[in-house]
Amino acid sequence: MYGKIIGSGFYVPDNEVPNEFFENILETNDEWISSRTGIKTRYFSKGENTSDLGTNAAIMALEDSGIKAEDLDMIVFATMTPDMFMPSTACLVQKKIGAINAFAFDISAACSGFMYALSVAKEFLENGKVKNVLVIGGEVMSKSLDFSDRGTAVLFGDGAGAVILQASDEPGIINSYLGSRDDVKGSLVLKALPVNNPFIQQENDTNKMTMDGREVFKFSKQVIVDTIDKVLEGTGYSYDDIKMIIPHQANTRLIDYAINKNDKLKNKFYINVDKFGNTSAGSIAIALSEVRQKKLVEAGDLIILVGFGGGFTWGSLLIKI
Repeated sequence: MYGKIIGSGFYVPDNEVPNEFFENILETNDEWISSRTGIKTRYFSKGENTSDLGTNAAIMALEDSGIKAEDLDMIVFATMTPDMFMPSTACLVQKKIGAINAFAFDISAACSGFMYALSVAKEFLENGKVKNVLVIGGEVMSKSLDFSDRGTAVLFGDGAGAVILQASDEPGIINSYLGSRDDVKGSLVLKALPVNNPFIQQENDTNKMTMDGREVFKFSKQVIVDTIDKVLEGTGYSYDDIKMIIPHQANTRLIDYAINKNDKLKNKFYINVDKFGNTSAGSIAIALSEVRQKKLVEAGDLIILVGFGGGFTWGSLLIKI
């Protein structure tokens, strides 16, 4: 039994923010941002929270799949910017779409979150525990950003993507590979609530994202190539069999590095970071939905999804469309 993609959808807020916006609040400009990242625009929420973005993406995915919300057995939401710690963002989406027969939970693996969520769904589908699964990757990154920090503020965007996976005898998700290691230096961090109780002095600490861009780039440029290789191991498939690679949309320099590392990867990468920025757990979900919407792949095509991010974490999936 396989997990087969039968529907997808994505949603971003109705507030497009071009690079020129940052010229008014930071020492930067469009040329500086686009030449270093490939990003031209992104979308920021004007009040919609992560569950709202995920709900809209889920509704589109359900419409695309032809099944109803009550047919869902399981909902997994990958995010590091939840509406709240409790209840989970997945439970909030469950309520909003009326998925009364599903169980729901969140996964936190930063920009690799959608890879982790799909891998978990794959296992449930393969062991016959569920039939229909909604997997969402989504973030409201703008609520985590320090808009006085040029190194992070210009990189990220808000958005969500969703897929419906259904148990099938036909190949769907063929293989998955996940990994993680300690971010010893704290190169990419978004802190939660500080310890604050009657037994200690109150901590004064930031809850905004901090990032050492050079360290993150150094990690990411190697893992993107290795992770593609790992998911192909033992499958009998090679680079030549792959129609498209959909990477985490961090920046174009990373993708260019992967392409230059192996000539066989040229012209296989799908890139939309120029439009959406880095939407963390939403990025691959959005890109996959856009690829299906544009009919850039067809039944029988093999694709690879590859993510990497905070933790450090990474993951990839080999999928037959």
